[in-house]
Amino acid sequence: MATPELPELGPGPRMAVLPLAVLEQKLDDWLPRSMLPAAAQAPIRAAVLLWHDHLHASHRISQDLSGPDGSYLHGLMHRREPDYGNSKYWFHRVGRHSCFVELARRAGGLLRDKSETALERRLMPRGDWDPFTFIDACEAKADAPASDTHVQLLRAIQAIEFELLLNKFCQTRGD
Repeated sequence: MATPELPELGPGPRMAVLPLAVLEQKLDDWLPRSMLPAAAQAPIRAAVLLWHDHLHASHRISQDLSGPDGSYLHGLMHRREPDYGNSKYWFHRVGRHSCFVELARRAGGLLRDKSETALERRLMPRGDWDPFTFIDACEAKADAPASDTHVQLLRAIQAIEFELLLNKFCQTRGD
């Protein structure tokens, strides 16, 4: 999944992401050998495609995934598209995702390290992750340059989201 730079808040594309056909082939080679249950493979594929700015290919997968994880991936894709209203719709379907606690902890630490306590309070009122405020923050910075401090922080938080989701998918059991 690694790329030289973090995904943009918008659709991209960035330089140095793998072309769709190459990425699909790598996933086709790796996923069967991964020993991950079939239920984890589609969400992993959707997340990796989204990380590499292949929003439409990711969307084709995430729209068929049920439950909070599928809704989360679907919401992420629409946030980057950008279709902020649709992203909020999908995050309403997510509910209180299991990644939110760790996301709040890690994002809060990052923001405190950067002395961005005002943004921390907005994104994590009462210490709880607020995905709707994060969507609003991304929308507010949609036209800001990549060098903008808040854009960089939002991209770093978005990367934490991806990492937490992928870790969750990779720990899925095939019970």
